[in-house]
Amino acid sequence: MIQTIQTFLSDQADPYYNLAVEQYLLETVEENCCILYLWQNSNTVVIGRNQNAWKECRTTLLEQEGGHLARRLSGGGAVFHDLGNLNFTFLVPTADYDVERQLSVICTACRELGIPAKISGRNDVVVEGRKFSGNAFYQNGGRSYHHGTLLIHVDTEKMGRYLSPSKAKLEAKGVESVRSRVVNLREYRPGLTCRQMEQQLIAAFESVYGLSAEPLSPDCLDQTYIDGLRRRNGSREWLYGPKLPFAFSCEGRFPWGDILLQLQVESGQVRQAQVYSDAMDWTVAPQLEQALPGCPFSLDALQSCIRTKLSQPDIREDLCRMLAEQEI
Repeated sequence: MIQTIQTFLSDQADPYYNLAVEQYLLETVEENCCILYLWQNSNTVVIGRNQNAWKECRTTLLEQEGGHLARRLSGGGAVFHDLGNLNFTFLVPTADYDVERQLSVICTACRELGIPAKISGRNDVVVEGRKFSGNAFYQNGGRSYHHGTLLIHVDTEKMGRYLSPSKAKLEAKGVESVRSRVVNLREYRPGLTCRQMEQQLIAAFESVYGLSAEPLSPDCLDQTYIDGLRRRNGSREWLYGPKLPFAFSCEGRFPWGDILLQLQVESGQVRQAQVYSDAMDWTVAPQLEQALPGCPFSLDALQSCIRTKLSQPDIREDLCRMLAEQEI
């Protein structure tokens, strides 16, 4: 049961630092406590834990224009951050994790500003059917976080130029472009600033949880540890991963997300697997990457391995059907 609520507001716009702080707060949040972390990144594309950077983002253009590519711990798809966007993260022990309650903070803050926000599906918040907040989730070591974007006055022209989602994904949502799917909250509250939204979120946080929020000081952070996480977050290995020669590749789109499966095969056996996915469940890709090496490269063996090792029943059956459609 939540007995203490705390807030932390980042004063930096460096995505690698802000994501490092987020991980540190996750690892150190105390029992019966919920932290609301508010932060902003400058000109950044943030991809999901298991996504292919080259496929989701026009990386060369982003770099040429002084932007940043970042990878987060949670699953899900790519998002664009600039200083017209405000990010929020709720960090709690898993026993107290309550997405509905956490999202009610966002909706309450918006409604107090006269914006009729509603939850749509599992991970979006919309106003009149247009998305202004995408959310993702992560759990590890008995602690969890739920984070998302709030589009206040984002440069949607840049968003459309940097992000390159698959045509199939856009068609599945019945829209023509990234920009046509989203809306800035300034359209509903002219002149709204990120600072005003921060204060409204803190007030809503206190109202929903019925507690007074304790502001956290930067002095409480282990800056040495955070600096180490920041270096990892900005490393090419973390951002892009290894590029390997693959003998087999297949991809599919399912209700739970897109997936690209690549296998390095030698002497009829899988030597290495690389999996890219925007599935909200970030564990799907690492489960497959650990399970498939050593498996004989045959349809029966691959399907048997997936059915034995993958913990999500619906996903493993979809993958088995995808493989059955290939020439293996």
